[in-house]
Amino acid sequence: MIRHAEMSGSSIRLAKLVWGILAIGILVGPNSLYAQRQAIDVNRSSLTIRVFKSGMFSAFAHDHEIQAPIDEGGIDASANPSVQLRLDSRKMRVLDQDISADNRAEIQHTMQGAAVLDVDHFPEISYRSTAINRTGDAHWEVHGNLSLHGKNEPVVVVVSFEGGHYRGSASFKQSNFGINPIRIAGGTVKVKDEVKIDFDIVPVQ
Repeated sequence: MIRHAEMSGSSIRLAKLVWGILAIGILVGPNSLYAQRQAIDVNRSSLTIRVFKSGMFSAFAHDHEIQAPIDEGGIDASANPSVQLRLDSRKMRVLDQDISADNRAEIQHTMQGAAVLDVDHFPEISYRSTAINRTGDAHWEVHGNLSLHGKNEPVVVVVSFEGGHYRGSASFKQSNFGINPIRIAGGTVKVKDEVKIDFDIVPVQ
């Protein structure tokens, strides 16, 4: 009987401990317990792709600014940090303000067509980190793989954190992903192979 009473007492104490832990979890909330893993606020985040002109008559061409909405993503700031993003290439939009609406629509059509992004066959663009190195206070160098146009290639991203925003940039060559930079007028007007990405990522609070 005494042994049974001791076991019952241990069971009661264990139950109290479990309920105590659960109560703490309920009080502080799941975001506090897992604050290191955060989804990306896609409505407050932005990603811009910049394509630059080149060629003998580049003065008659235009640099292009393209908005690329983020569909979803997440940031893990734990001891093994990681980041991942996913975009829909069909939602990308040419923002060039210094050209006519007709020219902008033509550039949009070319960008989404088979010669460049080929969005009908490759609608998804994604980035997943493989290693993150701290380079200073609130500064990192992110190594990861960019999946674009049916190819998966390494891309390094430079990131800083300030005021609740992760900001940074990266560059890559279109040709690494099987995309030939657009050329017109016999190549005297063209876009550079290397494009730049600027981003402003806001985690869900």
